[in-house]
Amino acid sequence: MQNKFSLPTQDEIVKRLKKIPEGLWRECPNCHEKFYYRRAGVYEVCPNCGYGARLGSRKRIKLFCDAFEEWDKALATDVHHLDENYKKKLAAGIKNTHVNESVLTGKARIGNYDFAVGVMDSRFIMGSLGQVTGQKLAHLFQEATKQHLPVILFTASGGARMQDGIHSLMQMAKVSDEVARHSEEGLLYISILTDPTTGGVTASFAMQGDIILSEPKTLIGFAGRRVIEQTINQKPPKDFQQAETLLKNGFLDDIVERKDLKAYLNNLLDLHSDK
Repeated sequence: MQNKFSLPTQDEIVKRLKKIPEGLWRECPNCHEKFYYRRAGVYEVCPNCGYGARLGSRKRIKLFCDAFEEWDKALATDVHHLDENYKKKLAAGIKNTHVNESVLTGKARIGNYDFAVGVMDSRFIMGSLGQVTGQKLAHLFQEATKQHLPVILFTASGGARMQDGIHSLMQMAKVSDEVARHSEEGLLYISILTDPTTGGVTASFAMQGDIILSEPKTLIGFAGRRVIEQTINQKPPKDFQQAETLLKNGFLDDIVERKDLKAYLNNLLDLHSDK
């Protein structure tokens, strides 16, 4: 005699759900479709819309560089005179990223070409531009100028860091000045905008590259959508501040998918090489 099928009780359902490992299913923040995590692949890209998940700085280096030597590894904010809340945010950022600030910098190689690289990390206080972030970026361009290297900079930022007050805004000018010195030497600067690139970073060095690239579906802008809506009393279009809209209107040179980016950068370095 066959056993009759019976529906599981609510308690049994809860027990079964607890046995399922977390993170097997993901929801894309862009199209909101859910998918099995392995479908994102090594590049962490949504299989439905092509949006690239936010990557940590060290993982991005691993994906796109054949070799990497870190600069300013020990450079960090002096926490002795900071309030406790800011100290906790800095400690959490260091724990999450294994980097002392919101940008990882150094000398890297793709194929036969050496270059200076900077990768901003949105997991560190939303990739905000603080005093030490600015110091590391300025030094990145200084060393690149000194060693006659091109610069590739991956930006990801919520803007200037409010905890650093007016000093954070000064970093825009400081980094921009070093970008100009690097340019005066006839050296190449490639800026790659990743999701999100906003605020003072967009208003300065992110948009100062000789070649400005972006990943698909990247949010790029200065002020946030709600602030703009309240200022102009109008609702911006749905594609407002999207990489594809910026490309259409001439603010970007190209949008490159992650799987193609390494080869794309190698070609650019080859085209601008003195060899």
